[in-house]
Amino acid sequence: MPTNIKFSRRSFILMSLTLAACKGGADVIELSGSTMGTNYSVTALDHDRNVDKAALKSALEKSLLAVNAQMSNWDASSEVSRFNAHNSTAPMHVSEGLAKVVQASREIHEASNGQFDITLGPVIEAWGFGAQNAGQRPSADSSALTAALEVAGQTQGLKVNGTQLSKSHPDAQIYLPSIGKGYGVDQMAEVAKSFGLTDFMVEIGGDIYVSGRNADSMDWQIGIETPDSISKKVFQVASVSNMGMATSGDYRNYFERDGERFSHIIDAHTGKPITHKTASVTVLAENTMLADAWSTAMLVLGTERGLEIANKLDLAVLFIDRKAEAGNNGFVSAASKRFTQLQA
Repeated sequence: MPTNIKFSRRSFILMSLTLAACKGGADVIELSGSTMGTNYSVTALDHDRNVDKAALKSALEKSLLAVNAQMSNWDASSEVSRFNAHNSTAPMHVSEGLAKVVQASREIHEASNGQFDITLGPVIEAWGFGAQNAGQRPSADSSALTAALEVAGQTQGLKVNGTQLSKSHPDAQIYLPSIGKGYGVDQMAEVAKSFGLTDFMVEIGGDIYVSGRNADSMDWQIGIETPDSISKKVFQVASVSNMGMATSGDYRNYFERDGERFSHIIDAHTGKPITHKTASVTVLAENTMLADAWSTAMLVLGTERGLEIANKLDLAVLFIDRKAEAGNNGFVSAASKRFTQLQA
């Protein structure tokens, strides 16, 4: 599963919201809980002071349970698990949500030169980073990895026809942590809007959607973490409004063997962990599902190739690379044209 940065600036935003509330402004709603193996949180301004917080929390958690039932690779009864166990090329009826996520995955797969691939699940498992074989560390030529590579790379073989989903290889499997969590955030945003909220932030495990402005009538200020598992410092602050935001990094989920570092981010072309110097990628997009998926794709691509695609497609992307001689504790950044425009 792609490891996303923590919401580094959350304490600053909550401080300003509390101050505004004390001055007689909007009521501040703060909700949190567990979902998808991580945590979710909501921070919102209730300008009319009439939102039922218990009802809002119930609706949010109902939507998250629905997403989990559709897309969790950790739940054997979920839709995606049942599709994976469906060893046939015959179509299977799925929910609109799962169909939407698979269709978006196919489009991003094509636009990223095949580097966003939701059928790499068996390879991720074989490397010990998945739901089933966590902690197992194979050699690059292990029989399990070889067998996994034979059924991976099937994203374009997935067909979506309304709510009918099929695969061209009966043993193909889909693995959705790199896009499903973002979709879950978008569902939370829809719930918040249905309660009449316009100024809010919702997030799951660092994947974020923000709407409107914060208590200071400014865009929301979101910290992008320095990709160092030890320092946990803010590398840069992004101003965000009415957009999804996600960061993928290789600095929390990895293992080392014989002096070699193996990241959980897998190159779809080689079936091996990435080896370039890009440590994290942050993407701003119209929704969090797209930001989540593209942050993974761009991390696999790396800064050089990723910037080419980001500028071609007008995507807002910030890359952070390791560079021993650089400032910022050995990191240097590069931004796409769209990201720079949004921060101007």
